[in-house]
Amino acid sequence: MEIIKAIIIGIIEGITEWLPISSTGHMILAEEFIKMNMTDEFMEMFRVVIQLGAIMAVIVLYWNKLFPFSFQNGVSIKKDIFSLWIKVLAATLPAALIGLPFDDKIDEMFYNYITVAITLIVYGVLFIVMENRNKWKVSNINSFDRLNYRAVLLIGAFQVLALIPGTSRSGATILGAIMIGCSREIAAEFSFYLAIPVMFGASLLKLLKFGFAFSQLELIILLTGMVVAFAVSVFAIRFLMGYIKKNDFKAFGYYRIVLGVIVVLYFLAVR
Repeated sequence: MEIIKAIIIGIIEGITEWLPISSTGHMILAEEFIKMNMTDEFMEMFRVVIQLGAIMAVIVLYWNKLFPFSFQNGVSIKKDIFSLWIKVLAATLPAALIGLPFDDKIDEMFYNYITVAITLIVYGVLFIVMENRNKWKVSNINSFDRLNYRAVLLIGAFQVLALIPGTSRSGATILGAIMIGCSREIAAEFSFYLAIPVMFGASLLKLLKFGFAFSQLELIILLTGMVVAFAVSVFAIRFLMGYIKKNDFKAFGYYRIVLGVIVVLYFLAVR
């Protein structure tokens, strides 16, 4: 039964990690209905480390755009990809500087349904307002070559907002990127790349905190969730990139608002 629950949570993670609708908001709701018979310490680690499965989908799908080495005629570095990685690492700095020392405090203060509901609704409204404002605006950053270090640091600053549960890491970074002039495709793709060091770092911290002494059941549950999250993420990423070629993000904004209201009404009813 616990493995079935891990599969369901993996599906939720795989879908919501990449769409700008908040994986945390969905996880809080899911945990109300899918209560795993595991320790609180394991679940705290599981919620984060399951994201490693999701991030592997980005690495697999975008391997040719992410691997910076060429082995034709010896070993050489692909300068454009190396430059992209420097930009990705630069964009992680703001969240790392704030998230690393305050990770536990942020979870303690903000991992609750009230915060999640508020951030779901607020950022849902922002997506709608932004898309209405930018309806006829032409994007001036349509390639990673045009994404300068000032721009990536601003995107990184927006990622800091995602430390608050319910914001959505992809939602905050995509919103920030579009606001500074990125096309939807560049905003979404850069958000995917930015997730790689962020998720690996967050997962490592949680693993070190939990320790590596897994029971057999814990290891099976963790690996099941990661594998399912990986498989579902492949489809979610492909869907999002296909969707935004013809559509804007307003539908996600409306979805966030509705979900935020559902979260409030549900928890008011049961408490």
